[in-house]
Amino acid sequence: MRRELPPINAGSMADIAFLLLIFFLVTTTMDVDQGIFTKLPRKTTDPVIDIKEKNLLAVTINGNNELFVEDKTIDISQLTQIAVNFIDNGGGTDKDGNPCSWCQGAKDPASSDHPSKALIAIEANRAANYETYITVLDHLHRAYSKLRDRYALQTYQMSYKDMVKEEKKKLANNALLRERIKKVQEKYPLLISDSQIQN
Repeated sequence: MRRELPPINAGSMADIAFLLLIFFLVTTTMDVDQGIFTKLPRKTTDPVIDIKEKNLLAVTINGNNELFVEDKTIDISQLTQIAVNFIDNGGGTDKDGNPCSWCQGAKDPASSDHPSKALIAIEANRAANYETYITVLDHLHRAYSKLRDRYALQTYQMSYKDMVKEEKKKLANNALLRERIKKVQEKYPLLISDSQIQN
């Protein structure tokens, strides 16, 4: 006589499938697009500052991703050196009348007075590629890094880049390092503004 097998209880299968689904949802990692790390300026009630034309370096990206600096077409590879020459010119004084004794530029009276007054303005056409804008920004940041590294090496025998790396390690002499980083940043403050222009 053939014996019948008891039916399999499938009631708990749905519970197991549900638990597995939750497990995979919780443990799966998703790629998250990251933006550019940029500090937004704080809201200020200070009056608008009048900037002399010689203290403003205009960098324009047109709709064809061509780069213009002071209305002249340039190759993007030239931008870092152009920015260095502009920021480090030292052709005048700061707001308190002090000359830039650490500047090694040409001291051209037609170019920027002081690193604390040298503003770089980026204007990007709406049709320009995002990649071109990022490359321009990268070259400008590279110019500031170059100048800060040079000043830090001459003053503290350590590059600015290495100082920032050490500071992130949170060592015991952190306060001194932070103070030095702040002084280097004060010598070459990052003055970049950007805006979008229409087609």
